[in-house]
Amino acid sequence: MSLAFLIRVYGLGFWYKCSKYCRDLHSWNNEKKGPNKLDEKALLHSIAVIGACLSCVDAILLVKKKLHGDFVLYHELLFRFSHFMVWATIVFSLRCACFQHIFCDMVLCIWWTIKPLFGIPHLQKAFSSMEVLDCLKESSVLFLDIMFCVSINCIRIKQASANSSPMEDSLLCAEMDIEEGCHRDSRRMQGCWDHIVFRSIISVMNSGLGKQLGFDDLLLLPTDMDPSICHEKLLSCWQHQHNNSSSNASLFRAIFSAYGWPYLRLGLLKVFNDFIGFAGPLLLNKLIRFLQQGSGNLDGYVLAISLGLVSVVKSFSDTQYTFHLSKLKLKLRSSIMTVIYHKVESKADLLYDLSLTIFFSLPIQIGVALYLLYTQVKLAFTAGLAITILLIPVNKWISELIASATEKMMKQKDERIRRTGELLAHIRTLKMYSWEILFSSWLMDTRSLEVKHLATRKYLDAWCVFFWATTPTLFSLCTFGLFTLLGHQLDAAMVFTCLALFNNLISPLNSFPWVINGLIDAFISSRRLSRFLCCSEQKPELEQKAKLQPSFSNEKYGLVSNDMVVVMHDASCAWSSDNEDQNLVLNHVTLSLPKGLMVAVVGEVGSGKSSLLNSILGEMRLVFGSIYSSGSVAYAPQVPWILSGTIRDNILFGKNLDSQRYADVLEACALDVDISLMAGRDLAYIGEKGTNLSGGQRARLALARAMYQDSDVYLLDDILSAVDAHVAKWILQNAILGPLVEHKTRILCTHNVQAISSADMIVVMERGHVKWVGNSSDLAVSAYSGFASVNEFDASYIHSKLCSTNTSNLDKQSPMLENNTLDVPLEAQDIIEAEQRKEGKVELIVYNKYAGFAGWFISVVILLSAILMQASRNGNDLWLSYWVDTTWISQGKYSTSFYLFCIRENIKQAEKKGKEVRLVLCIFCIINSSLTLVRAFSFAFGGLKAAVQVHNTLLNKVINAPAQFFDQTPGGRILNRFSSDLYTIDDSLPFILNILLANFVGLLGIAVVLSYVQVFFLLLLFPFWYIYSKLQFFYRSTSRELRRLDSVSRSPIYASFTETLDGSSTIRAFNSEDYFLARFTELVAQYQRTSYSELIASLWLSLRLQLLAASIISFIAVMAIIGSHGSLPISFGTPGLVGLALSYAAPIVSLLGSFLTSFTETEKEMVSMERALQYMDVPQEELCGFQYLNSSWPFQGVVEFQNVTMKYIPSLPAALNDITFTIAGGTQVGIVGRTGAGKSSVLNALFRLTPICGGRILVDGLNIVDIPVRDLRARLAVVPQSPFLFEASLRDNLDPLRMSNDVKIWDVLEKCHVKEEVEVAGGLEAKVKEAGTSFSVGQRQLLCLARALLKSSKVLCLDECTANVDTQTASILQKTISTECQGMTVITIAHRISTVLNMDNVFVLNQGTLVEEGNPNALLQDESSIFSSFAKASTM
Repeated sequence: MSLAFLIRVYGLGFWYKCSKYCRDLHSWNNEKKGPNKLDEKALLHSIAVIGACLSCVDAILLVKKKLHGDFVLYHELLFRFSHFMVWATIVFSLRCACFQHIFCDMVLCIWWTIKPLFGIPHLQKAFSSMEVLDCLKESSVLFLDIMFCVSINCIRIKQASANSSPMEDSLLCAEMDIEEGCHRDSRRMQGCWDHIVFRSIISVMNSGLGKQLGFDDLLLLPTDMDPSICHEKLLSCWQHQHNNSSSNASLFRAIFSAYGWPYLRLGLLKVFNDFIGFAGPLLLNKLIRFLQQGSGNLDGYVLAISLGLVSVVKSFSDTQYTFHLSKLKLKLRSSIMTVIYHKVESKADLLYDLSLTIFFSLPIQIGVALYLLYTQVKLAFTAGLAITILLIPVNKWISELIASATEKMMKQKDERIRRTGELLAHIRTLKMYSWEILFSSWLMDTRSLEVKHLATRKYLDAWCVFFWATTPTLFSLCTFGLFTLLGHQLDAAMVFTCLALFNNLISPLNSFPWVINGLIDAFISSRRLSRFLCCSEQKPELEQKAKLQPSFSNEKYGLVSNDMVVVMHDASCAWSSDNEDQNLVLNHVTLSLPKGLMVAVVGEVGSGKSSLLNSILGEMRLVFGSIYSSGSVAYAPQVPWILSGTIRDNILFGKNLDSQRYADVLEACALDVDISLMAGRDLAYIGEKGTNLSGGQRARLALARAMYQDSDVYLLDDILSAVDAHVAKWILQNAILGPLVEHKTRILCTHNVQAISSADMIVVMERGHVKWVGNSSDLAVSAYSGFASVNEFDASYIHSKLCSTNTSNLDKQSPMLENNTLDVPLEAQDIIEAEQRKEGKVELIVYNKYAGFAGWFISVVILLSAILMQASRNGNDLWLSYWVDTTWISQGKYSTSFYLFCIRENIKQAEKKGKEVRLVLCIFCIINSSLTLVRAFSFAFGGLKAAVQVHNTLLNKVINAPAQFFDQTPGGRILNRFSSDLYTIDDSLPFILNILLANFVGLLGIAVVLSYVQVFFLLLLFPFWYIYSKLQFFYRSTSRELRRLDSVSRSPIYASFTETLDGSSTIRAFNSEDYFLARFTELVAQYQRTSYSELIASLWLSLRLQLLAASIISFIAVMAIIGSHGSLPISFGTPGLVGLALSYAAPIVSLLGSFLTSFTETEKEMVSMERALQYMDVPQEELCGFQYLNSSWPFQGVVEFQNVTMKYIPSLPAALNDITFTIAGGTQVGIVGRTGAGKSSVLNALFRLTPICGGRILVDGLNIVDIPVRDLRARLAVVPQSPFLFEASLRDNLDPLRMSNDVKIWDVLEKCHVKEEVEVAGGLEAKVKEAGTSFSVGQRQLLCLARALLKSSKVLCLDECTANVDTQTASILQKTISTECQGMTVITIAHRISTVLNMDNVFVLNQGTLVEEGNPNALLQDESSIFSSFAKASTM
């Protein structure tokens, strides 16, 4: 007491000094008062006035007591007067304008934080005195202290945040106020009360009632939640950690540095909230004792109203704690996402588990609950506690099993998603191979393993639910049993107080293992992320190594470094980041490249050309030597990386628009005509990975991006192989050798002879070594003249045929421009449709479908078991109420053990009436436990069955969708269904449905019991239900839309991550990390806005429901007091029933909110089911056919197109326009034409990837429409334009159906000139990395050719299969195809004229029409033929 008095006196003196300081500063700080300051001042003033009044009354009562001769301690009087003086000083100080500077002083804030702790002894003394007014008075004093402490700390934090913003911001805003009107954040204009009651969400909810919500309708993020600010905050803390201890840097410590103190302050709020939770049981105890005593004073009304007020205070405390904790989670989520994206660029699927506040509040909750139980039942509580503690190791053991099963399940889930992504990325190729069923079966195997571990987890969860649900019943049974066996007497107040305390105790005890597991998972995740963030970044490492090489000098090499753009000295590089893996791709390369030259890098497939460029970019691990590069770099990769966005976005790549250069680049890259023909022109939207562009257009778009950057060095990786000869010539002359890059360094990997002959310098690569360096004139006489002797075709022969041709004819044809994009399904802005989302509530059919997937029988079992379980629980509580009332009335006539343990012998005998109670409580306990077990396992079984059925149906529908569906739908959008949506259906949806059902039957049971115990509750039931239904309708209409927006806003983040990972080398090459981080941050901000709006909406509802429930508690308590006075005609029963009613009314606070939350969450989770059902209704391919095929069909390979017309979309021009031709069996035919002429459309029609809308196609006389589509594709062999390898063994890649033996496979590999590379890689069992990245692009094409040859089909289709191999290898392969494919029909789509020169026939297409056909040699001799013009363009 003396310590508290001294602190109070010190506080009084301190306030005096502060008030003097306030008056001195009044004139200096006379600033205008905004709405926030007025609200803050009003709040503090209200608290201070109430505190002063309360202290004054307290002091007056003590003085009155003293005057009446009662003994009063002088220090008690002084203590109360000092308390009054402190509040009075605060009221006085608040009149000054600079009150914030005083009240936000750190010392005062710390003092007010400690001060409430000294009020706890007074509170304990008041409660032990059993005086209601004293209890309320001390509770109010402590509450006011806590409120004032929270308020000034919040103001201090807010002021510190405002002071940290630059002065320029305020000046700018002031200027805008004068000139334009400063855009003010609506949240800052709101008062404190608006924040507390979450009024800001009402505008969003009003919009949600009238229309479908859009992103513009969402709440703006608070400034401190801006992802860019969160990113900078965590990144700076991480960098500080890394700089201080790079080997022992911890992300967890960085997170604590960034968010630790706000988190600890939340912990204090959590503790305060937990203490308020114990006020309810204590007040309930006093109220029931008051009813038992039958007193007529007003204490009963005070207790009844206090019970409701405690619920109100806890409602505000709960929602504020949840709000601030959720805000912190959102900030941490965006911080981690952006930091890891920055590292990848630089994916993290991590949401940090903020279990720490719960962790350190759990011991406090458990300790206080046990102490209060001890005050009620003495040591008897140890029986129930022992049962609960014995269950903790069981729960811990189960949780460990769950964690193990979850870890295994997540590994299989990751593998399933990887396989699903692989299937979706290459679905067109898989359909051509007729492998989609094979891939889906592999996927199903992975899914089966995932479901196996999911089942283990679900059934273990069911046991956890069983123990969690039965623990309160066992606790009460054991505690009350031991209490009575010890000879004590039970009464209603004791029983129902203990029941309320049991509910407060069970949750922390059961949560403890889970919270520990959550913390362990968080620490493990932080360590994994720490290791990832500590990984070295290759590019800066290379540059640093070069700077630390003093021997790397001009004198040593006789070079002038200023004239060199790239210098490599004895450089050895590997792709693997593992230091133990010394599989060198570049081996002791020494090379110097001067500035301003055109350098051609040539070599065979797999010689290391692309690796050379990547080593210059710093993408490879430098094992030995040094690499130096200077100047800015632009990069066009071999496989073009196309950004989802407009054509302009792809070219500008974050730079400002320079109209003149932009136009020049489009013209130089032959894109101007293509763009002019697109609706939307350069603002046309490009789909994922450029799906709505042809291969040539993608290559030229990547080149245009590089050209526009105006860099010092251009690294161009085989960009000419994807375009036809005319376009290649134009690009070479106008782009690569044109004026835009005339004095820049250009390093071009190529097989194009024109480019090689035009180069200033040639670098010949062979097996990772630089074999020769020189110019084009030296190449012909060098030891490596084999490269020069192999031209695009036999040059001497062509020259003799074309010597008389006038080159002016060529110029008239505008060969360099592609006229349109007929090969693509749809123009850019039309092909990618906005992701659809439903409007309004989730339809009943979605629930019906889910119940159907789970099984109707199991659904009925779940419902019945839940209802009967609740009935048994209510019966148990009614019996307990009857028991305590009978014990109280009988005054010991029968012993309590009689009611617990007497055995029924003859229920018909009145003298043995007590024997009707045959272990009633035990029976209720057994029945309840059994039904709980049935419900838990039924839910687990039904949820698993639904998960399996949904996945299987969804996968089957998606793989049977036509190719057009995949062209129009981004892969990330489909993958979102198979990842997050399916995970929701697997895990979250059954869980939340279980909670919903439990809440529903719980509310139903409460309503029935309350109506039985207190008839007047029925009067409140209908208006209450009306208000409740209005609230939930107002909320649900918005929450559904917010969840749909949440799902829609997640997809771009997935897509952006995937896209960035695919193009990370390009992004780093262009130094565009900041631009892409800004783009990603915008996506995260949109996602955060959705989550923030969802949070505010849910808390808005939760607060109002809890306030509604508080009114019910007050109503029941007041009516019980009125009924106890006998002033009403209807009796409200015994104290036991009243205690039962109040103990049932207390959980309404949480149960109502939980019911609507679970109902809303169920609707939100059902959105995932709704989205899955959307893709179960996609159009399906026509798989069936009535034509039976012989096992050896096709016999001859005759292919006939008869008046075939094909459109990708009905509204577009025909991709194939009334085309007719016949390919004789066993002949080899080439199809040529400019990009977009319709070449690939021929194969699409032949493989029925796109249905034809006119004519027919015959193969060996059979109409392919009559043949089952998978049988048709399985009988045709194809080598796609984009080589396709998947993550598996090399044998599975070549022969997944295991139709060929090893000897045959090795023979084919040798013929395709790739045997040696396969042997080096590890043979047929070598694992192929994802997308075949362990092989070069050219090697992948050779492996795809080997795969086609192994199929031994009579019809072989080659779509640019030699585009990415050198001309020498291409020539050898053409000979191989000619010899190995004797008797086979070979259809070759080619850009290289040399590819089709030796074929039997050639078709020339233009705008979907067959404009020319004939023998290629005959057409070459005809100088007016279109084919000869192609040949001429190739030689010039």
